[in-house]
Amino acid sequence: MPEFFNVKTPPDAWKLFETHFTPRLQKERVPTFAALDRVLAEDLTSAQDLPEFPRSTVDGYAVNAADTYGASATLPAFLTLIGEVSMGQPSTIEVGMGEAALVHTGGMIPDGANSVVMIEQTQGVDAASIEVLKPVAEGENVIQIGEDIRRGDPILVAGTMLRPQEIGGLLALGITEVTVAKPPRVAILSTGDEVVPPDQPPMPGQVRDINSYTLAALTRRAGGEPVLGGIIPDDRDALTAAVAKAHSEAEIVVLSAGSSVSYRDLSVEVIDALGKPGVLVHGLSVRPGKPTIMAVCDGVPVFGLPGNPVSAMVIFDLVVAPAIRSYLGATTQPKQQVQARLSRNVASTTGREDYVQVRLEERGGELWAVPVFGKSNLIYTLVHAEGTVKVALDSNGIREGTWVTVYLH
Repeated sequence: MPEFFNVKTPPDAWKLFETHFTPRLQKERVPTFAALDRVLAEDLTSAQDLPEFPRSTVDGYAVNAADTYGASATLPAFLTLIGEVSMGQPSTIEVGMGEAALVHTGGMIPDGANSVVMIEQTQGVDAASIEVLKPVAEGENVIQIGEDIRRGDPILVAGTMLRPQEIGGLLALGITEVTVAKPPRVAILSTGDEVVPPDQPPMPGQVRDINSYTLAALTRRAGGEPVLGGIIPDDRDALTAAVAKAHSEAEIVVLSAGSSVSYRDLSVEVIDALGKPGVLVHGLSVRPGKPTIMAVCDGVPVFGLPGNPVSAMVIFDLVVAPAIRSYLGATTQPKQQVQARLSRNVASTTGREDYVQVRLEERGGELWAVPVFGKSNLIYTLVHAEGTVKVALDSNGIREGTWVTVYLH
């Protein structure tokens, strides 16, 4: 079997890919409440102060702070109760020296008051007066006008992925629609005479199609729109037609299997014929996932991923997900990660990045990363793992007990 003809390190491969890849951002307007995990395509500034009126953070009494100075349980401050501020209504009360008004959490602070005494730090004397048992400072238990955000302040920048808190913040300002990046369509093709649909019992020598669906799920997680192209047999004409159709209809094309160097693997030749410049990389210095194809064909990124599920998922995360984020204009979203001690030695080869699947265990108050070893065609290697540890390119491995970064799945 011939060797891979231009194996490159992941950084070199991506640098070469980027020189030929110019993503075009497409936009659409969507309701803010439906924009979870979408990528903002515009800078936003606030058109108002938030809050627009001073609000109480507790149930209690709005007072002048100076009236409470020196107050204690043995020498309380006596204040005259002049009324209650109704929730959802502007205050019509003005608090003078020696006076207090009942307010509720989130309620408006009446004119003349500058702090709120928690109700637990008071006691009633009669219907018209209270005792304050503890002093408050000016501004205590009060959210001031514009304390959350000021009119004209920047809210969010283009490229931000909208989390639940961003959606809440936008709706708090009355922003009910936002402009977001339109998800790139990612065509996913599985290849191989041995591959059958998941609902079909496999015959001897056949396997169910795993990759179409795991890659589709990864595409959605990365912000793309998966388009399943079905299972393509190991036939040049069939593969050429299917890849050409995907290339004409999608922003990104992903082929699963058919990327290794053997007489029956046609992907590299078919991809290279799609358009210029064609195949840029055939082989990455990683494990698992060495037989990877990276191409740009008439402006469309095309990737050939290994057929083994673990390899396909590792390489998707390494090269396809960043391409999707480029189409979205997304600022880098760091993967969730934790620090843990490695539970055993992991060997590696200089000049190659290794991606080791691990599960997490707590031992003696510390988090440990336990390698889950298995061949790259075994999907349950990933099912039993909770994260991945990267072994650096120029490392000979990682010793047992070393603190490592675990990138969570």
